[in-house]
Amino acid sequence: SVPACCSARYNLALLACFGFFLLYALRVNLSVALVDMVEANTSLAKNVTSNVCPEHSSTINVPRNTTGEKYSWDADTQGWILGSFFYGYIITQIPGGYLASKIGGKLLLGFGIFGTSVFTLLTPLAADLGVGYLIAVRALEGLGEGVTFPAMHSIWSSWAPPLERSKLLSISYAGAQLGTVVSLPLSGLICYYMNWVYVFYIFGALGVLWWFFWMFLVSDTPESHKSISHAEREYILSSLKDQLSTQKSVPWRPMLESLPLWAIVVAHFSYNWTFYTLLTLLPTYMKEILRFDAQENGFLSALPYFGCWLCIILSGQIADYLREKQNFSTVCVRKCFTLVGMIGPAVFLVAAGFIGCNYALAVAFVTISTTLGGFCTSGYSINHLDIAPSYAGILLGITNSFATIPGMVGPVIAKNLTHNNTVGEWQMVFYIAASINLFGAIFFALFASGEVQDWAVSGYHLHRN
Repeated sequence: SVPACCSARYNLALLACFGFFLLYALRVNLSVALVDMVEANTSLAKNVTSNVCPEHSSTINVPRNTTGEKYSWDADTQGWILGSFFYGYIITQIPGGYLASKIGGKLLLGFGIFGTSVFTLLTPLAADLGVGYLIAVRALEGLGEGVTFPAMHSIWSSWAPPLERSKLLSISYAGAQLGTVVSLPLSGLICYYMNWVYVFYIFGALGVLWWFFWMFLVSDTPESHKSISHAEREYILSSLKDQLSTQKSVPWRPMLESLPLWAIVVAHFSYNWTFYTLLTLLPTYMKEILRFDAQENGFLSALPYFGCWLCIILSGQIADYLREKQNFSTVCVRKCFTLVGMIGPAVFLVAAGFIGCNYALAVAFVTISTTLGGFCTSGYSINHLDIAPSYAGILLGITNSFATIPGMVGPVIAKNLTHNNTVGEWQMVFYIAASINLFGAIFFALFASGEVQDWAVSGYHLHRN
């Protein structure tokens, strides 16, 4: 094989990693800034806090910057503002995958992030104009981000040699976890020492800067790349020659009747239920139940995602090692990694609800739960490329549409279940997430496939890897 260092495909993976880093930074920065954008008295009434756990001594208060504008938005309005992103996000998943197969993923991903960055720069202005404008801008950001994952899958379908898939894709998508890790505490610091508007200005500007590098350095296929070595181009093309379809039309019907595709849909939906529930509600749980202000401890909110990032990178290396050197079948690796990445988090999530006020243990369990989830990236998450490389972008659009629903529904259901903020209510939230995870893992283990499906190659002899 062709050396990895400085190769075009690894450069692509690193640039993509930075892109997804910014994408998630642009996505989560609002949930941190929102705390500073809202007048103190319009947030939750203080007497709601459960008195199960003792208060923790708060950190020494640095005089914070309070020059930022404040708005009187109630809890429901804040919910709409935070949820509006997903309403845009769900719309462009399938069109994104389809467009990527037509005009190429490079432009689509580039302009998806560019658009999101521009709307992020406009966020403070929109907030000043009124809540409707802010919701509209967030929904437009969602539209821009919706095309990015399908576009990336589409680019990798021409770039990733089958036995390096887990490595390359885990590097590029791990940027998303890293973006969460860095931007949660960093946004908190920016709000604290500067002013919340800079959260949007700084990340937005970085996104525009990234776009220039992306447009200049990346190309859709190895054939059209300016500086790729001859050896690497031949290596990539020959490794993919039996896997891609030449037909121009999309085989929608056999695609939608394909059980291996539905196995990915169920796994993707189940995993995201836990992921989004935690992403949006972890700070609330720490604050209301454990009586610990996660806002002041951005580091602790970020810890689970740092674990997840490490796990994604390592498990990508391990998955390809097992397939290449140990001759494990692709489907065996995908199923095992998905089982570990979904049952592990379910067990530790339920455990987190049962440890009472042991704060250190709660953080440890939630961190382990989120970290083990990283195994899924080399499990169901890139299985689209195993079963239909030519249509991977469209398949990801389909599964991600279903997987966005938990982002819209999960936190709402959790909020409704925890009106009194008792430990019992929160255990219920964790139970639901864990059982959905368990179901998704078992369904995937029963029905997933690691082979290129018949409908995905037009009349080619089936190629087994």
